[in-house]
Amino acid sequence: MKKRPGNAGLSHLDAARRPTMVGVGNKAVTHRIAAAEARMVLPAAVARALQASGHRTAKGPVFDTAIIAGVMAVKRTAEIIPFCHPLPIEHCHIDIARGARNQLRIRCRVETHHKTGVEMEALTGASVAALTIYDMCKALSHEIRIVEVRLLHKSGGRRAVGKAR
Repeated sequence: MKKRPGNAGLSHLDAARRPTMVGVGNKAVTHRIAAAEARMVLPAAVARALQASGHRTAKGPVFDTAIIAGVMAVKRTAEIIPFCHPLPIEHCHIDIARGARNQLRIRCRVETHHKTGVEMEALTGASVAALTIYDMCKALSHEIRIVEVRLLHKSGGRRAVGKAR
């Protein structure tokens, strides 16, 4: 990626500082992997109700629905994030785990062989899975919080981030 004058290294700005999609035509196809995580905090009553119901609400199985929604979001990331390239997703795995203090951890791992990375897809998958849990549980409380969404790892491009998960 060439640095453009006056854009402080931002890749989605052209020389005139107008928004643009990054050109990837000259990049090599490599195995790209990214993992992202969303964390949620549930009110104690919501955590107890979910546990007691086997993670089901009147809307259905909460975690299974969130996993499906997250995978769907991964596959459609380029439709909702303007400058993301459409990518052939080769693998996507979403894991939802209970943590301490009524927390949930949603991890999304995405893989492809392409010229650009899948970190936006992983972040989108984790985010949408968390939003789906919120949607399915909001009848129990609007005090549910999504407290963090972050990239854990990316590899396969010029800049690796984090450790493989």
